[in-house]
Amino acid sequence: MVVTAKALAERVRAGEVDPEREIEGVIAGIQTADRVIGAFRRVRDEEAVAEARRLRERADLADLPLAGVPVAVKDVAGVAGETVTRGSRAIVVAAGSDHLVVQRLRAAGAVIVGLTRVPELCIWPMTDSPESVTRNPWAPEYTAGGSSGGSAAAVAAGLVPVAHGTDGLGSIRLPAAMCGLVGIKAGADVLAEDGWFGLSAHGSLATTVADAALMLSVLADRSSLATVGEPGRLRIAISTTVPLTHAPVPRPLTAAVERVADLLAASGHGVTRDHPRYGVEPVAGILERWFAGPAEEAAGLDTSLLQPRTRRHVQVGRAARTLVRPGTARRWAARAAEFFTGYDVLISPTLATLPPKAAPWHARSCLANALPSIALAGFTGLWNLAGYPAMSVPAGRHPNGLPIGVQLVAPPGGEARLLALAAQLETLNPWQRLP
Repeated sequence: MVVTAKALAERVRAGEVDPEREIEGVIAGIQTADRVIGAFRRVRDEEAVAEARRLRERADLADLPLAGVPVAVKDVAGVAGETVTRGSRAIVVAAGSDHLVVQRLRAAGAVIVGLTRVPELCIWPMTDSPESVTRNPWAPEYTAGGSSGGSAAAVAAGLVPVAHGTDGLGSIRLPAAMCGLVGIKAGADVLAEDGWFGLSAHGSLATTVADAALMLSVLADRSSLATVGEPGRLRIAISTTVPLTHAPVPRPLTAAVERVADLLAASGHGVTRDHPRYGVEPVAGILERWFAGPAEEAAGLDTSLLQPRTRRHVQVGRAARTLVRPGTARRWAARAAEFFTGYDVLISPTLATLPPKAAPWHARSCLANALPSIALAGFTGLWNLAGYPAMSVPAGRHPNGLPIGVQLVAPPGGEARLLALAAQLETLNPWQRLP
């Protein structure tokens, strides 16, 4: 069993593990296993080993929270000396310096072993490109999700213990649920990412709550998040109804939520079936931003280099840009805040449908990609529009062998509460860390 990030850092700090030897082993594992999984766009083999060698000489080694921990970074954040592509042949940007989250990872002692694959412009919840199809380590015939699919696959395959991701409409939570991981996106007030009209935020993927919390604490530069406390008695709302469409949700996904609800009620929490007043407007606001955000990002690019599905998505998005209004997000956030006056946490399925198969989705039309994408993310995107912290926690297995996740949502400032409740679930309903 691959050691956790927390345990590895403790051993490196104590001088029990040589970080250079550890990273050499990690790189060798990636080079072997990733031929099947397709998690990494770029493996920093020589650079990572050199970083680990320098780490041994740091005077503050005994104080570093991620000392010697191999970390994968999503191909959206600049790593000095590397290129950022966002999954597109139309973007090749050389990073002259580290992105802020990469700076924080390095300062904490992490070793950046590679950049993980994303779908083009991070639009889709299926990660593939002409070069590779990223597969779910639990069931390689299925996608690992997206857009943080490469990061999720890397952690689920045991190639790294933790990874960085970003989440615009579920891009951390969806692949976390598919790959049996803990995935948390911080609230917009903690770790917002530029672009997509404020929808996207940074976050972490891990196999344990403690590792997800440790990684998030470093990304957010909030050391208190690394200490996972007790949740206390919470007022919890349970909902398995897809906002607006009320589309049917596969029974195994709703059954996982019901099982979690029973466990939490038996542990003393107040559990009620309820949901916010969603309405049509926020769902429309999400769709407008989902099209308009990539269109804004593609401005100035040679669109002939974009994949056909992306090119069409961008064309629609150019028209949608005129429809995006900040008032939509404000009004939905006000309704969400109204709902959370009565509850501390909302729990729902993470996925609204079963995951798509692993396939060259980039070769299919925009519509063929958009329909399963919209259906899959029915529970997740609204919380990006509100700017609320949210996470996915493993909660069972589907009869086909795939993991099942449940989504936990809290109002702004609720990251520690979510992590505490997730840790309680980890005790009440333990999950298998790796396939």
